[in-house]
Amino acid sequence: MKQLDNIRDQIPDYARDLSLNISSVLTPQGAPGLSQAQIYGTALASALGSRNPEFAAGLEDALRDDMTPELIKGARAAAAIMGMNNIYYRFVHLVGDGDYARMPARLRMNVIRDPGVSKTDFELFSLAVSAVNGCGLCISSHAKALEAEGVSPEGIQSAVRIAAVIHAIAAVLDQGSDRVEASRAA
Repeated sequence: MKQLDNIRDQIPDYARDLSLNISSVLTPQGAPGLSQAQIYGTALASALGSRNPEFAAGLEDALRDDMTPELIKGARAAAAIMGMNNIYYRFVHLVGDGDYARMPARLRMNVIRDPGVSKTDFELFSLAVSAVNGCGLCISSHAKALEAEGVSPEGIQSAVRIAAVIHAIAAVLDQGSDRVEASRAA
């Protein structure tokens, strides 16, 4: 996959472990418990959730030939809705006041009912984005839903490992060696 090689080539030497890890976690051997489609959808949702548009677009281009349009749309939908839900439910969790948990969210979340992919796939993508965004309440909720769907603990861990690697790469690439060098020169 030449386009994935291009992404790996952009990763600086100090982050070599990330380059090695992306090669691993994007395979069924490196992400046990997940299908190849689930791996790619989880990676794309994580990249979108990491808020590095160039990296997300590059990863989508690299994976597009092996993903259905529905899978791409499901990954995008998970990143979008979790971008909202993770902020709201992290607040509910962290404020520590049960009154907020009992209040209706009053936020539209229709895509959760019909995301265009299987419930299991959408939950995996949502778990990964929730891990990227650090929402403990959402992480717990999605992990429980995945367990109820029959996903193994190893599969759940694989989704979060993918999210961790993808998020770290997005952050490293966002730093941009040109900007780092320019700031050193100043």
